[in-house]
Amino acid sequence: MNGILFLIPVALGLGLLGLFAFFWAVGRGQFDDLDGAALRIFMDDEPAAKEPPDAAP
Repeated sequence: MNGILFLIPVALGLGLLGLFAFFWAVGRGQFDDLDGAALRIFMDDEPAAKEPPDAAP
């Protein structure tokens, strides 16, 4: 019984902490662009710059 009296407030506190962290992340714009990172994999990398030809004597 003493364990339940300890664990219920701990569980409620952790739940409120998670809820606070979620709303903090939403307020900071963490979830604004959900599709950008998923579609970025399909973009081609920019080609590497061509090196100047070596001067052969």
